[in-house]
Amino acid sequence: MTAKFIVRGGNRLSGTVAIGGAKNSALPILTAAALAAEGESILDNVPDNSDIQHLCAILEALGCQVERVAETTLRIRAQHLENHVAPYHIARRLRGSTYVMGLLLARLGKGEVACPGGCEIGARPVDFHLKGFKALGAEVVVEHGAMVSQSVNLRGGRFYVDRASVGTTVNMIITASLAPGVTILENAACEPEIVDLANFINAMGGRVRGAGTNTVRIEGVDRLHGARHEVIPDRIEAGTYMLMTAAAGGEVRIENVIPEHLGTVIAKLVEAGQEVAEQGDCVVVRSRPIRSVDVETQVYPGFPTDLQSPWVALMGLADGIAVVQETIFENRFGFTNELIRMGANIKVDRNTGIVRGVERYTGAPVEARDIRGGAALVTAALAAEGVTEIGGVRFIDRGYSRMEEKLTALGADVKRVTVEEGP
Repeated sequence: MTAKFIVRGGNRLSGTVAIGGAKNSALPILTAAALAAEGESILDNVPDNSDIQHLCAILEALGCQVERVAETTLRIRAQHLENHVAPYHIARRLRGSTYVMGLLLARLGKGEVACPGGCEIGARPVDFHLKGFKALGAEVVVEHGAMVSQSVNLRGGRFYVDRASVGTTVNMIITASLAPGVTILENAACEPEIVDLANFINAMGGRVRGAGTNTVRIEGVDRLHGARHEVIPDRIEAGTYMLMTAAAGGEVRIENVIPEHLGTVIAKLVEAGQEVAEQGDCVVVRSRPIRSVDVETQVYPGFPTDLQSPWVALMGLADGIAVVQETIFENRFGFTNELIRMGANIKVDRNTGIVRGVERYTGAPVEARDIRGGAALVTAALAAEGVTEIGGVRFIDRGYSRMEEKLTALGADVKRVTVEEGP
């Protein structure tokens, strides 16, 4: 059985939506919690999406105790982490499984983890991670579809992070936290999720300095203990609802956000003619006629690649022509074929999308093939005339918890239905 969304477009959005914890922060923090050989960690504001569920299943298979003690709170005990082989069929389903390899090398000195899967948005090889492991004294090879390493002796080292990769920066911080000596990461990613991870590891007794800058220094410690930590709000989920409000029309108050993390998105929305007001830990978006605005995705604090897809959906309704350039992933425009089914006028030339605004979208059967492309289809469906059926909801569920419930509370007509999978 699988699920799809049935969206009847045309309803303006109104009300308040609360943003959950950041998926891209919770995944590494949950992994890092298993670095603790003593005590327990309590993680608050953890989203309950399918990626988190899969990671919890992996950690449990490795010997950890993971318990959801409240709707957004997890308790993790990792004293009995003893199995060095992650379940292949689960690990291959999410990108965050690469972090499990760093965890196993740090805790057990060996590991076997399936090469990660996730969304089909372009090549995301493990090469950067393997080079980082090697810089810390671990020889990791790819065999039979898995990363494999045996009997390593980690040590601190200096490593240049290619392309300021977020995943590689995360993995090196996790691995180096228990590696004897000092590790220096140059050209490190500066995303807020990196800072959040470092704050948690430091609360566990780690020594991570410089997170949020291009140079991160990790001094390895002998042991880490459990700690309590609240995951930062999900800036991508917040940005998605901001763009949905602008596309569908209306006024929405988005709560539990850190506006500073959304600076570029807010600036672009204002440039596109929308009213955006920051009110403490809230952002209020009031829709206005949409103007075309060019966007080029960049590492933080630039415009996030994870909001490129819903931005294209918004620009498809703008007055004028917008040029959207994707600099992070080489195959992130696949969703545009589905938008074109709904009446969008989009031409893609390699990593550049030329979006000519149309007067309206019309409902059509479409299929999500990645998390953010799915969010773009929902954004378009909310503004479309008629009914849109969106398949592939399992991808949307990887990054958004209860999206249909949140949109319904804002006045949208969105229903989740279960259907039988074809042969």
